[in-house]
Amino acid sequence: MPLPEFKQIVDEAKREIQEIGPEGLLRMRQVGEDFTLIDVREPDEHAKGTIAGAVTMPRGILERDIDQVTTDKERKIVLYCAGGFRSALAALNLKKMGFKNVISLNGGYRGWVQSQGG
Repeated sequence: MPLPEFKQIVDEAKREIQEIGPEGLLRMRQVGEDFTLIDVREPDEHAKGTIAGAVTMPRGILERDIDQVTTDKERKIVLYCAGGFRSALAALNLKKMGFKNVISLNGGYRGWVQSQGG
């Protein structure tokens, strides 16, 4: 069980970032919106499945290696993890790095799979 402090820092991050749910991500894909989808989970989690089209880059190296994905600070980036906590923290860090259009997938991969009937 995560410490209460973890929930507190996630809640603080969520107040500072933009989030969408699985239906928002689906809508973005359906209308052909141009964005980069990044899976910030760990490699063992990626092995269990990813959202089609996602770049896999664990949160532990995201801030260091984001330039391998994009250096465009205006680029729309959607981040996801398993449940939406780590992606919220990662989104806040990218925002602090000057990325202006970063979104966290609320509910993460689990929420996406559930929304797709999985």
